[in-house]
Amino acid sequence: MFYLSRQTVSRHRSLYAGSFVALAVGVFLLGLAATATAATIAYRGPAASAITVTTLGGDDAAPRQIRVPFSDADVSGLQVVLNMVGAISGFITIFVIASTFAFAVASRRQEIGLLRLIGATPRQIRRMVLGEALVVALAASLTGAVAAQLATPLLLAKASYTELAPVRLDPASPWLPLAIAVVAGLLVAMLGARSAARRAGRVGPIDALREAALEPPRIGVVRIIFGLLFMGGAITMLSLIRPSSGDGAVPLAMFTPMVMVIALTLLAPLVVPVVGRLWALPLVAWTRVSGRLARSNVVAAPRRSASLAAPILAISAVAGSMVLSLSFAADSAGATIRDGVRAPIVVTGGAPVAGPGVKAVDAAVPLQMVRIDRDDAELEDVEGIDPAVATQTRDLTALSGDVGQLTGNTVAIGKEMSGFEGYKVGDEIPLVFVDRTPVKLRVVAIVTDAFGVNASLLIPLDLARKHAPKAEPERQFVLPADGVDPASLVKQLPNAQLAADWEADQADGVRKGNQFGLILLLGPAGLYSAIAIANTLLMGSLQRRHEFVTSRLLGATPAQIRRMVLWESSLVGAVALSLGTAITVTVGVLIRHAMNAGLADVPFTVPWGVLLGIGGLCLILAVGSALAPTTYILRRSQPSAVME
Repeated sequence: MFYLSRQTVSRHRSLYAGSFVALAVGVFLLGLAATATAATIAYRGPAASAITVTTLGGDDAAPRQIRVPFSDADVSGLQVVLNMVGAISGFITIFVIASTFAFAVASRRQEIGLLRLIGATPRQIRRMVLGEALVVALAASLTGAVAAQLATPLLLAKASYTELAPVRLDPASPWLPLAIAVVAGLLVAMLGARSAARRAGRVGPIDALREAALEPPRIGVVRIIFGLLFMGGAITMLSLIRPSSGDGAVPLAMFTPMVMVIALTLLAPLVVPVVGRLWALPLVAWTRVSGRLARSNVVAAPRRSASLAAPILAISAVAGSMVLSLSFAADSAGATIRDGVRAPIVVTGGAPVAGPGVKAVDAAVPLQMVRIDRDDAELEDVEGIDPAVATQTRDLTALSGDVGQLTGNTVAIGKEMSGFEGYKVGDEIPLVFVDRTPVKLRVVAIVTDAFGVNASLLIPLDLARKHAPKAEPERQFVLPADGVDPASLVKQLPNAQLAADWEADQADGVRKGNQFGLILLLGPAGLYSAIAIANTLLMGSLQRRHEFVTSRLLGATPAQIRRMVLWESSLVGAVALSLGTAITVTVGVLIRHAMNAGLADVPFTVPWGVLLGIGGLCLILAVGSALAPTTYILRRSQPSAVME
């Protein structure tokens, strides 16, 4: 049977070329993420750039030593990005492979019917299809793994000495990460082909006698059940995107669209005809014959249409949700910074501010400390403050406790850290200064969070200067004397800005950082999705040669057939983008509400250019990938070819 699978793949090279390219690129991205992650894990750096601490242990966790790198040697940011790239790429790969194999089986329905007619059993058909998937997966996975290994040094060279990895990274041993990528590619291919193999096993001998590749009118009960289960899971995840979710709202907003895409893809044979008919109403009224034929093709073959729409739906929903979420996150961060600053003047740099017209200066000392937990330890940003001055220059509203008690070995923490770590007023937090001095600080207050204004941990100024005597303030909040105009005082102070201007600069910095992260996350996945969309549509059009030639024999002109394909591909793209837009809007509304709770006058920034660009590019790829092979087929085939 494996020999037959190899022969089938060889015979249908054009049909499986799309699956090969899609899987090879998917394994390439997974392998690249895995090898780069291995390099970050293998990086150790000089001993002086890290602190080794012992966790507290307790309950089921035993004490263990953990090496915590300083921020100038921390590569965890790159690890997080690589993990996200791997997750998104793996998700899209599963959908693309599943849709391409489903389409391949649907295109060979008559051939499979002939095999059943001459005695092939359903089990043999399933084994043949799985064997075909294994043949393609082996070749594609090995090709992708080799390409990933060759590209890893280039990626690490680009990533080194950046904000995500401020050190030099060298390739680590590639065998384990590449083996993981290859195995993942094989598993993805077999999982993607499994449902297609089951569907192929249900093809009856009578299908060998059918000229038209009509699909069954109904889908299986199991598929409907799983589709509803995934939809229920997506709705549950949506309900968790709320103000109380804190930092967890953004990851939920990024992963929920994936679950919704799975649900809609499983239910696509039910959803596509309904949405397709709605979009076809103006199309049929405007074009009459070609639009009517396009509607009939989309509605009569919902499985094929779903397979063609799957990659467009996946990238539009995931990319759109991420773009909108990060844009709203930047709006929220800007409003938080604005509400967190009370002083009218901000001075950047460490030069002490003094002179006539200055009433008070909040010159907080920034430093880092290692916070030790039961089973973990991590580096935290800390500020040493004078509470008497800081409470006047920024929002340090105490939700519990008293910031005025911040003296000696004490600490004030943000609301978010208190919620995630379970700290309360009176608790002691074990910490280690960067000079390797251990200390236990008692929590005296829990204050409101102000991203970009207040650090997660606030300690007394004298305690900070004792352990970081050379540290200088990064920015100083200045209160002018009574009767002094802030705008006039700004002109007298070096590196000074009005607070409103400084807040705008900080918000722009957050937005630019989010855009950079978006490029890193969606750049590879977007490129892969573009290839996948083109592959899927090319496969779909190349398998319709007999249909096009038959239409020519019945009197249709090449221009009419091209118009039909144009409207059909546009209709499929419109259906997919409609569903993707619904997911994006739903997630965007919820994430905005979750982030902006308690904030007033939050700007509403929608990156229309990016969102419309994603949709337009998907439509262009869909239409172009369908029209190009159609034009080629019509030029190379004559009506007499229908008898071949």
